[in-house]
Amino acid sequence: MADGKRVACIVGDGFEDSELRVPYDQLRGAGHEVVLIGKKAGDSVEGKRGKEKFRLERGIDEVDVKDFDMLLIPGGHSPDNLRADERFIRFVKEFDDRGKLIAAVCHGPQLFISAGIVDGRTLTAWTTIQQDLKMIPNVRVRDASVVRDANWITSRKPDDLEDFSKAILEDLKSAGASTGREART
Repeated sequence: MADGKRVACIVGDGFEDSELRVPYDQLRGAGHEVVLIGKKAGDSVEGKRGKEKFRLERGIDEVDVKDFDMLLIPGGHSPDNLRADERFIRFVKEFDDRGKLIAAVCHGPQLFISAGIVDGRTLTAWTTIQQDLKMIPNVRVRDASVVRDANWITSRKPDDLEDFSKAILEDLKSAGASTGREART
């Protein structure tokens, strides 16, 4: 597919199996390249339910935000593990600074909190993360299957994955996804 986009997917052990598998398959099926990025290229990561196992294609030190059109952050325990590593926090922040599309599901917005980019934003997440977000001034939380805010698409849980994947594919079709979006004001 000539207009396929390049998607960075940051992932570590304990990801929610379906929250990586479903959007990964949908994106690839639509002709987009999904690059699995973790701490070290070649390592394997396993889902928390043990149903999915992926080999990391790139280490975080080998990638540059400018080489991607979008960032995908699956949930589960992975985001909490990744946010303990400043390199992943910087990667997420740089995606947002450039106004590039970011899609995060479930516990994925934990990385937004750690990157300090939630001020003035509207989003959703897993129920316990919604509670964390509600404690932060100037953050609006919606309990919906998909919430869009500027360059963000967020979703709550595995039951929302069809809506989440559809929203991602719609946004990638838009002209802005290939060059990044204007940063919010």
